Amino acid sequence: MIQSDELKHPNLRHGFFTRRGGVSSGVFSSLNCGYKNDDPAHIAENRRRALDQLGLEAYNLRVLSQIHSAKVVTLTDAAPLAAETQGDALVTTTPGLALGVVTADCTPVLLADPVNGVIGAIHSGWKGTAENISEATVAAMEALGAKRQHIMATVGPCIAQTSYEVGPELHEIFVSKRADYARFFIPSPKAEHYLFDLPGCVVSQLSAAGVQQVRWTGHDTCALEDEFFSNRRTFHQGGGKFGLQLSTIALA
Repeated sequence: MIQSDELKHPNLRHGFFTRRGGVSSGVFSSLNCGYKNDDPAHIAENRRRALDQLGLEAYNLRVLSQIHSAKVVTLTDAAPLAAETQGDALVTTTPGLALGVVTADCTPVLLADPVNGVIGAIHSGWKGTAENISEATVAAMEALGAKRQHIMATVGPCIAQTSYEVGPELHEIFVSKRADYARFFIPSPKAEHYLFDLPGCVVSQLSAAGVQQVRWTGHDTCALEDEFFSNRRTFHQGGGKFGLQLSTIALA
């Protein structure tokens, strides 16, 4: 488990989990926390083990059906989520609820205003980043009473620029949104392709949203095969199924 100094606070519990320490086998070895394809019993045990490290109960974990959007879901109580509730970010003021996202190269972001007791968790792939889900999440936290100057955020393990080659279409999508997004792309060895700095873009968006304490942990999920699941790495190895790591935050 990886933790951030920014989010170490008496009122918070948080963690970015690696692929280690679970019960799943094969391509899902071992702490796979995404229900797709793997044995549901293994996933339940993996999630229990992860939450136990934070002193939390697995039944309080809330994970959306992620759809690569800028949709933020606000949880106002401890009621279970309706089946297949869709979205890519969660916010709450309810103590004990563990807001979770699952990723395998996309960017997990954990946020908190411990002064006003508001937390958030974001799944920000390139589509959500292009739509600035970070700004939408900060605004949703603000609606619950958070103050932007008090929000702290950490961008967790995700694909790094050196591992993330993209085509001209994705470059055009971002530059059409904002011309200054061009700074997050550098030419790749492949003609007319780029290396995209996804975590750098997300950090920039959070800073622009008024988050004054924000950083990336610096872990490249694609490059660190022993530590993390990776969609892109699986593709380069011929494709197939892959696991998902969990990132979660809760108010104590």
